[in-house]
Amino acid sequence: MTDRYRSIIDVHIVLWRDGLVLLGERANTGYGDGRLNLPSGHLEDGESVVDGVIREAMEEIGIDPADLRFAHVLHHRGESGAARIGFFFEALRWTGEPVNMEPHKCAGLLWADPDALPPNIIPYQAAGVRNCHHGTSFALHGWD
Repeated sequence: MTDRYRSIIDVHIVLWRDGLVLLGERANTGYGDGRLNLPSGHLEDGESVVDGVIREAMEEIGIDPADLRFAHVLHHRGESGAARIGFFFEALRWTGEPVNMEPHKCAGLLWADPDALPPNIIPYQAAGVRNCHHGTSFALHGWD
């Protein structure tokens, strides 16, 4: 009997303000340092995707999201062939002001135009932002 395939599950919080999306610059992580991404992380064992995205929002940007709305799921395959599934949730309201809670892993936060994303955004994240912005609920990325 072979082991079942298991994929990494990512959770992403999408905050919109005045038509802009919140991004953070990765630093000192060993992956994508100097590149931009949404506040996000891996789902922990025994955690729902909703609980995971709330935890990541609180850990990374210090907000308590309310009125979460599922926005998008992205099945991504990287250049190495490894796959992951990303769940993107929009916070329609939140308590607190987004701040960089992890300066040892994030060089700073910025609000970006989803129609003109900075060139240093991680492509997987850029696809998720664009799909959320355009109301696309599901997409494949990196499978062509």
